[in-house]
Amino acid sequence: MNKIQQGFTLIELMIVVAIIGILAAVAIPAYQDYMVRSKMSEVVAALSACKTSVAEYAAARNTWPNNVTVAGCSTQATTFVTSMSVQGDPVALTATSYNTGAGNCALTLTARGTSAAITGWSGSTDCQAKYVPATFR
Repeated sequence: MNKIQQGFTLIELMIVVAIIGILAAVAIPAYQDYMVRSKMSEVVAALSACKTSVAEYAAARNTWPNNVTVAGCSTQATTFVTSMSVQGDPVALTATSYNTGAGNCALTLTARGTSAAITGWSGSTDCQAKYVPATFR
């Protein structure tokens, strides 16, 4: 009889189960981290929209906005963003994440330059580095 007709031996079956177990042990944590990063993308998108509003405000008025409402940023909490704040000189935008799996942490974008000429933005965070985009690490 050939192997197909006999079926698998117990050792072969144990090897297959061990391989599947090892693959699952690697894949499940990687998938969970991916899910957290995808949820954090909503926080990044909220910051990006606010960054555009702040840049338009600064260009039109040659001054920094002093709060989130004046800046024209959304104050609506979403599934993964609990709050947004705009403050300082140069302006700093902070979005606080919620329910993402990364804990309640914040992403902050700080403008470089002056209100008349924003030369760039730098990101910082108190979230675990593996959950946020490279610009915030």
